[in-house]
Amino acid sequence: MRTRVMMGTSRRRRAYRLLGLARRAGAVAPGTAAVRRAIREGEARLVLMAEDASSVQLGKIQTTLHDRTIPQVFLGDRDMLGAAVGLAPLSAVAVTSVSLADRLLAELEGSSDESSENEPEA
Repeated sequence: MRTRVMMGTSRRRRAYRLLGLARRAGAVAPGTAAVRRAIREGEARLVLMAEDASSVQLGKIQTTLHDRTIPQVFLGDRDMLGAAVGLAPLSAVAVTSVSLADRLLAELEGSSDESSENEPEA
């Protein structure tokens, strides 16, 4: 299940913040190799991929995912994905916490409170 996400800037910012929270909680596997390892070991709950990631890197992840039903979402570019977790540009990040993956997926799919879209940022 691969999803391309089209969202407003405030919702995208909230998604990046949640990804940063996941990083601080130790609930991310950053980079293609770490994502593939998390998938193989059954730890990945959500796979986020950069829209400008190379087809080779994405192919490696897709091969590893093969018959698994882990949600996959394209989110921003490599620079933003890396910056969200405090690292250099990344092609992919896996979220390993069930609760954080669910919150992030809800935000990305627009299932979170839409009324907060118009609220000012704190």
